[in-house]
Amino acid sequence: MTVTDTAFARNPARRSGFEGWALPISLFSIPLGLAGLGGAWAAAAQLLDASAVPADLAYAAATVVWVGFTVAYVVGTIRNESGSFHLDLRHPLTGPLTAYIPVIALLLIAHYATELGGSARWLCYAAVAALAINAAALVAHWLKAPLDQDALHPGYFLPVAAGPFIAGIGLAGVDHEAAAVAAFGVGIYFWLLLGAVITGRLIVGAPLPEPFRPVLSILLSPPGVAALAWLAITGGQLDYIQWAVGGVTLFMLLIQLFFLPDYLRLPFTATHWVFTFPLAVLGNLGIRWTAALHFDHWQPTAWLILTISTAAILAILAGTIRDTTRWLHHRYAHSWTRTAPGQ
Repeated sequence: MTVTDTAFARNPARRSGFEGWALPISLFSIPLGLAGLGGAWAAAAQLLDASAVPADLAYAAATVVWVGFTVAYVVGTIRNESGSFHLDLRHPLTGPLTAYIPVIALLLIAHYATELGGSARWLCYAAVAALAINAAALVAHWLKAPLDQDALHPGYFLPVAAGPFIAGIGLAGVDHEAAAVAAFGVGIYFWLLLGAVITGRLIVGAPLPEPFRPVLSILLSPPGVAALAWLAITGGQLDYIQWAVGGVTLFMLLIQLFFLPDYLRLPFTATHWVFTFPLAVLGNLGIRWTAALHFDHWQPTAWLILTISTAAILAILAGTIRDTTRWLHHRYAHSWTRTAPGQ
């Protein structure tokens, strides 16, 4: 077993005293993907005169799942004497994933800012502060207890690169442009810093275990979310910074196309939800870029991009519903067999 296999196998949610209770932090990729899909359809409603219903449904689903998961995760942390958050934060696989909770909150606050009124700004500040504290705690831990190179994976971008870019989107949504630019600067710094380290690890280190290959899709998220953040800050303008991050996004997409045969060979698991947020970002960005460029037939092109993105995410949702239904059927059928009279 390689160092990478060991790191990915040590899931603190399966430790003694935790099993059957703790909600795996990785499941927060589900509301993140749903919120991302809502963002793509919100762009379609704004720029393509699409119905607002798909965006509203996606955001509503993301909100319900995020609230349910957050409550379950917090209760699990309180009931476990070591604390699931404490264990996750220091785990080489799940550590960076603890940023899911404030990151998703920022996306939801940005969408519901109008309905939230004056409280939106303060909720946004609170979520940004939570993300900043979480990211700082992670970076401090990494510096004090250096990780083995093979334990690194693209999920490390979430708290310190993609997270600050999403914070920039949220802050721009509550009209705090200076803070949004500051958050964007933090994201750029750590994207460049960690990008070199993670890319080097992927090139010369041990390969990721096959079930975790979907995390390679996260490489699309930092440049894609950076582009969305800068569009939010500049009001949709295409300037030199947008062209720069846009070029990186397109090149990372080209790389992902070469991973596609490997992705398609993987058996379906909940890990496939990792694909959903990058797919949603591409859909969102595709609509906004085509609208800004306004070339001939830009609208059909934007609809095509959105359709592909949405279809892929819905396929993952359908697979999850199918597997969950089968699991429930097997569990309750087995339970009924054990408790039936004469058994």
